[in-house]
Parts: sequence; C-alpha cells; structure tokens
Amino acid sequence: MSIGGFLFLSYLVISYVAGAIISMSIILENRDPARTVTWLLIFILLPGIGLVMYAVFGRNIRKRKLFKTQKLANSIKEEKLFENLKEIEELVEIEQDCIKQSKLLHEDKDENTKKRVISLLLNTGMFPFTTNNKIDVYIDGIQKFENLIKDIKEAKEHIHLEYFIIKDSDIGRKIKDLLIEKAKEGVKIRILYDDVGCWRFWFHRKYFNEMKKNGIEIQPFLPAKFPVIGGKLNYRNHRKIVVIDGKIGYTGGINIGDEYVGKNKKFGYWRDTHIRIEGTSVYMLQMVFLIDWYYTTRDVIMVKKYFPKMEYCGDSMVQVVASGPDSDWEAIHYAYFSAICQAKKNIYIETPYFIPDESILRALKSAALSGVDVRIIFPKIADHKIVNSASYSYFDDILRSGGKVYLYTKGFIHSKIVIIDDKIASTGSANMDLRSFMLNFEINAFIYDKKVVEIMTKDFFDDLDNSEEIKDADFSKRNFAIKVKESIARLFSPIL
Repeated sequence: MSIGGFLFLSYLVISYVAGAIISMSIILENRDPARTVTWLLIFILLPGIGLVMYAVFGRNIRKRKLFKTQKLANSIKEEKLFENLKEIEELVEIEQDCIKQSKLLHEDKDENTKKRVISLLLNTGMFPFTTNNKIDVYIDGIQKFENLIKDIKEAKEHIHLEYFIIKDSDIGRKIKDLLIEKAKEGVKIRILYDDVGCWRFWFHRKYFNEMKKNGIEIQPFLPAKFPVIGGKLNYRNHRKIVVIDGKIGYTGGINIGDEYVGKNKKFGYWRDTHIRIEGTSVYMLQMVFLIDWYYTTRDVIMVKKYFPKMEYCGDSMVQVVASGPDSDWEAIHYAYFSAICQAKKNIYIETPYFIPDESILRALKSAALSGVDVRIIFPKIADHKIVNSASYSYFDDILRSGGKVYLYTKGFIHSKIVIIDDKIASTGSANMDLRSFMLNFEINAFIYDKKVVEIMTKDFFDDLDNSEEIKDADFSKRNFAIKVKESIARLFSPIL
C-alpha cells in the first residue's frame, strides 16, 4: 500500500472512530431524534468534515452550560444588584395586572386560547402581560426608520439598541450620525450587535469606532474568535431591540441596512414587520437588553431610572417574550405550538424560512385537515438557497393536508408573523424554523388586542394580493431533480 493510501485509510479510521464516540455522546444526551439521526448521517457520509461541522455547529450548549443568563437574572435579584428594583411601583403593577387579567380571561370562555397561551408564557419564563400599551405596526423599513429617527431625536436620557446586523450603509450612517449628535448632547447610548451577524462587515469597524470615539458604548454579543474551540458560532443573538428613555420600544424583523429600505437590487422592495410600543411592555424589552448587556460586559446597570413611571399609553394587551439557549423552555416555540393546536378558524403565517420541527408541522397539518384555514406566505426570491430548498420540502406536507402556500412576488418578504383566529398575533425576530426555536436568542411580542390583530390581518391579506398561490397539482409535478435537492436539504434541516 502506498503512503498516500495508508494516510487516507488512517484518516478514515480515525474519523469513523471519533464519529462513533461523539455519536454515543449525542445519543446519551437524549436530543431530538431528527437532529441525532442527522448528525449520525453526516459522520457516516462526511468523515472528518462532519467532525469539524459538529465542533462548530453541533455541541449542546445547554448541556455545556455556556450560557448562564437565566442564572444571572436570578443572581441579580438574590444579590440585590438591582437598585431598589422591588420598589419600582410599575413592576408591582405588572404583577397585579397579570393577576387581574388572568381572572378576567378565566371567566370568559371565548378567550380560552388567549388564556392558555398567556398562562404558558407566564409559566415558561415569567413573561408578564400588560394592558397599558399603545402599538404601531410598520410594514417596511421606510416606515420603521422614519419613526425611529424621530424618537431618537427626541431622546432625553438614554438609547439602547440591540441588533443582529448593523451595516455601514446609507441608513446605518444616518443612524450613526444622529446617535453621535445625541451622545454629544449627553444622552447615554449603548449598542449590542451580534458578532457573527456582523462578521462579513469586519472591514467597516471604523463605523463602530467613530461612535466609540464619541462616547457611545458598543459591544459585540458573544464574540466567536475561536468558534471551533469555544462552540459559540452556532448560537447567535438574533434579537432586534430599541429602547428610548425606558418608555418607547421597537422590535421586529428589521436590522440596520439598506436592503431593509428597499435599496438592494436583487430583492427590491423589502416587506417586513416591525412594531413600536409605548407603555408598560417596554419594561420587558429594557430588561432583556440589560440582561444581555450584563452577560456581555458584566456591567450591572439595573437601576431605577431605566424603568421610569409609566403614564397611561393605551389599552393594548401585550406579552414580550424572550427565548434562547439560556432558557429552560423554548417559550416562543411552545407558544406557537399551543396556539396552533387550539386554532378553530384560521392560522396565518408569514416567514422567510419555513423549517418547522415535527411538532409544529404535525400541528399545522392537523389544523388544516380539521378544516382550519391555514395559509403561509413565503418569499419567491431565495436569500439562502439551501434553507429555501429545505422549506419547499415541507410545503408538500402542508398542501397535501389542505393548507395553502403563497409566494410573495412584490419583492422579498422577511416578515415574521403568526395570527391565530383573529385573536392572537405574534411578531418579532423569530422565524418559523428550528434555528429560531432552539438555537438563537430571539424576542417576540404576543399581542392580544383586537384592533392591532385586525391591522396585522389586513396587512397579511394585502400581501396575499401580491403573492401567487402554489397549487398542489402543479407542485407535485415539479422536476425529479428538484425534489431530490429539496429532500437532501431537508435531511440537513435540523442543523440549518
């Protein structure tokens, strides 16, 4: 045997032995069977390469206890690191509001779905729901940034921003210049960005440095300088949060970049959903940001001034929900499953990626087979080809069960919306995929206000007018090679 042949054989033997050892470790962790089988196939089909992929993307961070933000939050309370937090009247009112509304919902049989989703979210993460809120819904980046810029200009004390992606772009520079101006006026500004989300823009670091030189604090969330060793690459902060003076909050699907205002030639018009909140639910957006800041910097800034007394703002009932690998429960995932299972009339979904786990997929199929109007709007233009192909493989299940799938044709749709029975609407950073459910740090607002849900439902049907329906008969006739590509992509869907 030649030296080359011997080395190759040794490589295969070492790779398969290492793969077998890691496979046993994965099996003993009692993970989701689909993810386990996927990794076993990768180790068999891609010896050596599969080990590298697992080192970067596969390790169970919950088991390794890399993230401890849940414990950090508890320790903050136990160690009384909050400055007089228990004395903040508004947080006491939140608890009283939860009790009051819970009693009202229990008395109203027509609100059973709301009651169960609210209770689930209270139990999975103590996410309070409040009624003192005013919500504005924006359908694209143009609307969002127009209003965000106005609010930033009027900021008096502090501005907190947290984004998955911040680009040195036309809109990015406009925001940067305005933030520098506000910093010079004495407004305290803190910015968190996801390190991996902004990796490809590393050569724009001078964009961040200019803000730092002007007194703005900027930190990368979970830097992944040695991702294979640290195992951090796979767990990203996908949240989009802005909090201004503790009274105004923004969240949704829109990052900071020119494509979000329709300036990307490939995508054209960028349809997205973002909301502006005035009211008590801003406390939760603030809390999530401050805990993320604490995790990143170890700076304790849980002080009373960041939770100002809230005057009357409106009557919208909202629950702001955070989930991630630091949580004991996948709150957004569980809430979606619960709401979908209880749907009686309709389930409307908008998502740029559709890779549900077996529980969500089965719930959607069961709903459609039961006569519930299940409709999904998905982009016709693909921004991630493998994820797009995997998504199409799931559409076959939806269509065969009686659900409907539409492809958005006006541009690119990045909106993340779930609407149930015209009573519950959820929007935020979470996509309808496994990564958002189980891997990323996400934040969503669950909205129980009839008027706001009606607005979002109208937006959904406006999007239907700019979409083409996938017919089951035509879909089943698609090219065999395409079906194979989609099926192979689906095999990898648990790790996409």
